[in-house]
Amino acid sequence: MTESLRERKKRATRRHLAEVATRLFVERGFEAVTIAEIAEAADVSVKTVYNYFVAKEDLVLPRGGEASADRLAAFVRDRAPGESAARAVLRNLREELRRRDRSVGLTLGYGRFMRMVRESPTLLARFDRLGADMRATLAAELAAASGASPDDPVPGLVAAQIAWTQETMFAEIADRTARDEPPGEIAAAMLDLLDVMESLLGERVLAYATRPEEDDPR
Repeated sequence: MTESLRERKKRATRRHLAEVATRLFVERGFEAVTIAEIAEAADVSVKTVYNYFVAKEDLVLPRGGEASADRLAAFVRDRAPGESAARAVLRNLREELRRRDRSVGLTLGYGRFMRMVRESPTLLARFDRLGADMRATLAAELAAASGASPDDPVPGLVAAQIAWTQETMFAEIADRTARDEPPGEIAAAMLDLLDVMESLLGERVLAYATRPEEDDPR
């Protein structure tokens, strides 16, 4: 469906507000910048900012999109025939690293951004909530994919181990970007790290919720 002019304008305004806010946060610190200052810098009203972002931290980590709690579950839903949940997540993480995707922070300037995030208790709390929501959503997806009963602890345990690979990778990327290591070097190191983490996962986790092969049409 073609995006309307109104929708394009709203998306552009939302992006502009987030970019202006992030620049101010990086320069001065998240806690030190007010919504009024963001509105003034973006040449809009305070009401306009709140129309697009319910809370100040949403300007840094918007709900939905790259920051969606559905991220890992979506990887699992889209897994290929014969592919397990864990291998689908690992494949997607590797693809993001190889193309140096902005969703994993492999962009210039990300080091300053992460230093700002780590200095803000509010943003750290938001990241913690997002991680918990992501694990819970993944567990629900695994339960549905495996046909597990509501009281079966296995989907939650498997979800925690799968999420561990992403969380460990992101933490290492944050450390390295904070030291201003080049994105290409970070990507190569993270690909090696994913290989190590995959080798540490048990076969039951690696094979869990494997999508059945498609019927042979011949």
